[in-house]
This record gives sequence, structure tokens and C-alpha cells, in this order.
Amino acid sequence: MSLPSKKISVLIGDDHAVVRQGLCALLVADGNFTIAGEASNGHQAISLSAALRPDVILLDIAMPELNGIEAARQILGKQPSARIIMLSAHNEDEYVTRTLEVGVRGFLEKQTSADILTKAIRTVVTGQPFFSPAILRRMQSIHSRPLDREGHAVVNGKRLTLRESEVLQLVAEGAANKQIAAALNISIKTVEKHRQHLMDKLNIHETAGLTRYAIATGVIESALQKHIL
Repeated sequence: MSLPSKKISVLIGDDHAVVRQGLCALLVADGNFTIAGEASNGHQAISLSAALRPDVILLDIAMPELNGIEAARQILGKQPSARIIMLSAHNEDEYVTRTLEVGVRGFLEKQTSADILTKAIRTVVTGQPFFSPAILRRMQSIHSRPLDREGHAVVNGKRLTLRESEVLQLVAEGAANKQIAAALNISIKTVEKHRQHLMDKLNIHETAGLTRYAIATGVIESALQKHIL
């Protein structure tokens, strides 16, 4: 993956000053990041995000006044292109599901290594999703599907076509129907048809679910899967 020519600006939201200071020191020492600002609660994170427009936002889930998930929901409601990574001391499926539902692109446990954290930021800034190794393994276990001889997913006796797999990848990467149509040189109406076929075959009826499935089954390979697993 080629790195951006400029340093990646990061907004850090966490109610513990020592955690913010540690993250700031780590990212500055790396040399490829700048700290756009720091927030100690969800409301501050929302206002600073709007004012500073950082490349990536790191948000703790358990923050006072407004938790990280709700803060992310409000940030993305105003800035749909915002790249957000959630940080949590917990990695329960409920938290992961809720963050994906609001449009967050990454989820890391707080005990994550510095190497994984920097990889996550570099990945998410490009629009790709990124999850901690333990979370990825659990998602893969839950969503594992049989493959046919050509490596296509088989669900309920039906396999995804090549075009459906292409659409699934682009959906999981955050592309809108118009962008998918342009990338594949097909009409928006055709994209909508493939998307509906995907949902029917997989019995998944929301974008967050398609993203989880794509990650778990390896339709999209994040930098984490390439370099860590």
C-alpha cells in the first residue's frame, strides 16, 4: 500500500489524559502522523472533528457525556467521509456490530500494539476497513462459508457470481452505488440489482452486514490480514 505524500492528521478522543498522551507520543514518534487535536468526551470529539477535519479520528467507546459510538454516529451524519477507528478495552460482538452499523471503518482493542495501530490508521485513511486480529478471527469463524472449486462463496447452495463478488467488495470498501457503477462500467440500476441479489443470497439486508461478511470471508483483504494473520 502506498502511503500518502503528506502526514496523516489524527484526532484523538479519550477521557483519560494519560491514554491521549501515550497515543500522541506514539504517533508523533512514528514520523508519519500529526495530532490535529484531543477530545476528552464525545461532544468535544464532534465539535473538534467539524472544526479540524482530521484525516482519521480515534475514539474511545466509553467516554463521559456522550459515548464514542454515538459521537461517531453524529460525526458521520455531518461528515459521511470521516474515517473513524474505535478503541475499546472490550471486543464483544455487540460493540463491533454497533460500530459497523454507524459506519465506522475500524475497531481496535486498547491493548493493540503500536505496529497494528499505525497500520490501522494508514489503512482506514484509504477507506479500507481494519480490525484487531482477535476480532477478525471471530468474524471469520462466525461467517465462514464453503467455497466452490473456483473459490467463489457458496451460500444456501448458491454461489456468488464474479460480478456479485466485485459489487460486494466495493460495497464493503464504502463505495456508493454511483461509484460502483463507474468503477465497473455498468448502470446504477444494474448495481442495485446485483446488490439486491447479494442480499437475497446472503440473507443480509444492511450494508454493515455485507461489510462484516466481506471481511470475514476474505472478499476484501485489509492490511491486517496481509501482514498480521
